[in-house]
Amino acid sequence: MSCCCLLVVGVLVGVAYVFHNVVVKGKQCTSRAKLHGKTVIVTGNNTGIGKSTAIDLAQRGARVILACRSKQRGQAALEEVKRESGSNQVVFMQCDLGSLKSVRSFAETFLKTEPRLDILINNAGIYMEGRTEDGLGMMFGVNHIGPFLLTNLLLERLKECGPSRVVNVCSSAHNVGHIDFDCLNKHKALGLGTSFREMCQIYSDSKLCNALFTHELAKRLQGTKVTCYSLHPGAIKTELTRNTKPVVQMIMKPMMFFLFKNPVQGAQSTLHCALQEGLEPLSGRYFSNCTVRQVYAKAKDDATSKKLWEISERLCGLA
Repeated sequence: MSCCCLLVVGVLVGVAYVFHNVVVKGKQCTSRAKLHGKTVIVTGNNTGIGKSTAIDLAQRGARVILACRSKQRGQAALEEVKRESGSNQVVFMQCDLGSLKSVRSFAETFLKTEPRLDILINNAGIYMEGRTEDGLGMMFGVNHIGPFLLTNLLLERLKECGPSRVVNVCSSAHNVGHIDFDCLNKHKALGLGTSFREMCQIYSDSKLCNALFTHELAKRLQGTKVTCYSLHPGAIKTELTRNTKPVVQMIMKPMMFFLFKNPVQGAQSTLHCALQEGLEPLSGRYFSNCTVRQVYAKAKDDATSKKLWEISERLCGLA
């Protein structure tokens, strides 16, 4: 009996090992690209996959601009990225994606002080209820409108430095998202609920915005040397859920331990989209596990993406 038990335990351990290292860990970015003389912006890099992405890019020789909201956490991340990468070509610039004024200030400072921009990685994301200082729904404002404005303000510099890329960190959650344009027009938000289910829905809606933004951006960039991509990084052990209720965090912790990627593993699809050679014909497409994927029709609908673009322009003052 004891031998049978040991055999069962051994099989379970073996299956768990294979599952974690093959399914959960996923593929790695295989690009050996060096980035000396190139400049990259990474938003939301004071923790998680943003920080891991910044370290990898700095190791490749890029000048990396760390754009994040908290000055204190940003400065701490700056020192860590420098130490881990061995590079001094790393700069912190404060940028709060929940503030249109802050985004504009960041873009103005960057364009005045930095002559190049080769890769823009819109990595920052939030799972949190509330409103931004501009009255937008928090997740709509930070996850979509902030990156939308930042990208548009920097597009001319990206075009000047082409070939260049825009990488938008999306999520598979976009598959269950939908865009309520009536709610956007009336309330400047994707939804008004605050329950756990409603918050999950709003987060998914904001990720659908990322996919649609990428789709529309690719169409508008045709004929330029700028390409763009969206991606699902995987389920990651990061601080994204730090603003959720304690009971949710308690439930998530054991799941994260076994089923979620660590930040280095979670950064691989971002790096693939930023660096992999030959992706230009796939501009506007969605990636997961370093592989291009098909998306539902709603994530590449021309009419919806155009309408979202026009509303976004109006809400952030570009129209």
